[in-house]
Amino acid sequence: MNRSVATATARGGLATDRGDSVVKLDQVPRWSDAEHRSSLEFENGGPSFSNPLIPHTLTASGAESGSNGIMSRFLVDHEINSKIYLWRGNPWNLEVDAVVNSTNENLDEAHSSPGLHAAAGPSLAEECATLGGCRTGMAKVTNAYDLPARRIVHTVGPKYAVKYHTAAENALSHCYRSCLELLIENGLKSVAMGCIYTEAKNYPREPAAHVAIRTVRRFLEKQKDKITAILFCTITSTDTEIYKRLLPLYFPRDKYEEEVAILKLPADVGDENGETIIDERKIRIKPLPKKTTPKPPQAPIDLPFSDAGLVRRNSSYLDSFLDPAFMSIIKDPDQRRKEEWAKKGQTQMGWNCPKMLGFGDLGGPPLSATEEYLLHSRYLAKANSLSLSEIAEMKIVYRGGVDREGHPVMVVVGAHFLPRCLDLERFVLYVVKEFEPLIQKPYTVVYFHSAASLQLQPDLGWMRRLQQILGQKHQQNLQAIYVLHPTFGLKASIFALQLLVDSVVWKKVVYVDRLLQLFRYVPREQLTIPDFVFHRHDLEVNGGKGLTVDPRTKYVYQRP
Repeated sequence: MNRSVATATARGGLATDRGDSVVKLDQVPRWSDAEHRSSLEFENGGPSFSNPLIPHTLTASGAESGSNGIMSRFLVDHEINSKIYLWRGNPWNLEVDAVVNSTNENLDEAHSSPGLHAAAGPSLAEECATLGGCRTGMAKVTNAYDLPARRIVHTVGPKYAVKYHTAAENALSHCYRSCLELLIENGLKSVAMGCIYTEAKNYPREPAAHVAIRTVRRFLEKQKDKITAILFCTITSTDTEIYKRLLPLYFPRDKYEEEVAILKLPADVGDENGETIIDERKIRIKPLPKKTTPKPPQAPIDLPFSDAGLVRRNSSYLDSFLDPAFMSIIKDPDQRRKEEWAKKGQTQMGWNCPKMLGFGDLGGPPLSATEEYLLHSRYLAKANSLSLSEIAEMKIVYRGGVDREGHPVMVVVGAHFLPRCLDLERFVLYVVKEFEPLIQKPYTVVYFHSAASLQLQPDLGWMRRLQQILGQKHQQNLQAIYVLHPTFGLKASIFALQLLVDSVVWKKVVYVDRLLQLFRYVPREQLTIPDFVFHRHDLEVNGGKGLTVDPRTKYVYQRP
């Protein structure tokens, strides 16, 4: 056994492909092996990953409300789990039946997985040239030549664009499924596959990992008797950590992981093959009508030729000849959308008192817990696939430290919120992404309203929509909102929020008139405070006499 591999395995980590020695399958630890769980500790009545190098999505707080009567979409299956491996490094030194090569449509050496052609030898390129290329989402097989593996499966991953997110997801899912189908067709039982996407194709890492893992899971549910091992191979530490976090969601090893994964899984985990479900393409058929007593047959009526057209246009006459199951098909999506738009138009034409008073659109029924969860999941998935650096640079929302009770703090600066210079939809995505780690447990918000009254603020309808997107966890775990330098207008708006939006959340507001009062709740060293907030504090304490006092040190000095 290779010494470096044995050492890495003994420490509970992932072995790498250093050196040229051949690594056998029994040298790679299974996903379900106990040594992968060596970092599990029991805390607050439930296990959690304590090793900081192995972040985990399953937390004790989520386990308490994990089931809620909802059926798990990925049940514990020890037989399937025993076939899953996680390997850090290229698969070219692994002694398996097949390895997967992510390439382009022409199967060029330059666009193949790094190091493959050098390890396999020049004969591989010669055989690839005879295959006539490969389409996106499909796969082809060649000999492995100098590799320890028996075959190489070549597949072409899709290019990614947010506009065509669903198409890219399904194409990527088809890549993995095509590779596994070819494996069975060629009588092969073990395969090592890297991440079938490249940075050049702009596919986000974490969404790609979700597609890969769920597609493999669904395939094994149907074909587990024909496959003995599937190795997920990662090159970078980022990919490794992503797979460590996501594998428990789709391959839970015990009931605890299964229950917690109910809350952590995305809203859309695809169909029975792992492909994204497109509602417009589904055929919806209502249950068959109850049986009724058949009417006695009537003698056919002879009609003159001139009246035949009228009979054909009579729907009640035609109903007797049509299959009731066919007649019960639900309307097509386009017709349904037209009806929804018509209803929305009628609603907008009616009286909307909050909107007329300038509070924004507060109409519409409240969302159920399930609807809020699905809404939050969609926004979070989109936020994770986008770069929102321009929103982060505006410093409207950013992480602070912890308050006096140890709760994490999110800081909001009202004066930096400039709707005229801001894409509100991208800002909402950024808020969802930043708040996601906090709202899983108790947290607080510090809002600096200093000089914010000079800027246009969002209306109550927008605030209601944002609260719905953040979801139930935001409402339950929010401990307090500390508002510094409130104005009469802000207090009136918060009172309206209590009456019209949510009395539970907005009654947690604590008004703070001075910085020194705020520091009773949140220590000074835990906050990054803008300069203009200190200027407001100077005016309050010293009346703007040219003296500035640092509330942390109590040092008084001349303002320049």
